[in-house]
Amino acid sequence: MAATANNFSSRFAAFILIVGKLIRFFFFFIFIFLIASRTRAIGGYNLSQIIFFFLTYQLVDLIPQAFMREVYRFRGYVVTGDFDYILLRPFSPLFRSLFGWADALDIPLIIISVILLVPAIMHLGAVSTQGVLLYLLFLGNAMLIALSFHIFVVSLAILTTEVDNAIMFYRDLTQMGRVPVDIYREPLRGFITFVIPVGIMMTVPAKALMGLLSFGIGIIAFGLGISFFVLSIVAWRYALRQYASASS
Repeated sequence: MAATANNFSSRFAAFILIVGKLIRFFFFFIFIFLIASRTRAIGGYNLSQIIFFFLTYQLVDLIPQAFMREVYRFRGYVVTGDFDYILLRPFSPLFRSLFGWADALDIPLIIISVILLVPAIMHLGAVSTQGVLLYLLFLGNAMLIALSFHIFVVSLAILTTEVDNAIMFYRDLTQMGRVPVDIYREPLRGFITFVIPVGIMMTVPAKALMGLLSFGIGIIAFGLGISFFVLSIVAWRYALRQYASASS
């Protein structure tokens, strides 16, 4: 509630920020539409499919940004010693470090993306119930990977007091998923699919709904999601053991 109140403490500033986010969204949407409408296909995908990939990217990108905004402020807690108080409180310090702050200004874009997904799916043609279920399942896997990235960032902040470069590096990488990663050449395509799994996050859910995902890649996607999450928890626990409190 405090985060939401802070976001709207200045109604004019909040209005300007929301309008700016909407303009950015629609300009890029129009940009994709113009490029795709003037070519037969991009990476073998038609206009409807490219739009669906972009809207899926929007969801996977915006939801973590909106609800894990505390990560952007976490460095301050470590530098000032306020992280000590978080550790002493009777709830998960990891949960507090990730979800202690939210950006309500991203909610309108999330709602718009969800609304636009409905006609986008309808324009894809015949979509099976199984495809929709797989889409939701792989979206959940994408959120798990996004959560893992943010856990890595707060762990790094404890060890090095560095957040800004790490989180912006993550943001820059995920922007490569605005379009299906199939358009990139090897070895870049393999790197952003299996090493830094942007493709698993952004492209795999959309391909699952369209029936274009192989069984093997689906298994690998879930394996990477679980592996990233386990490694991020290991990194967090290691960082806590290395943490030197402000009182020490």
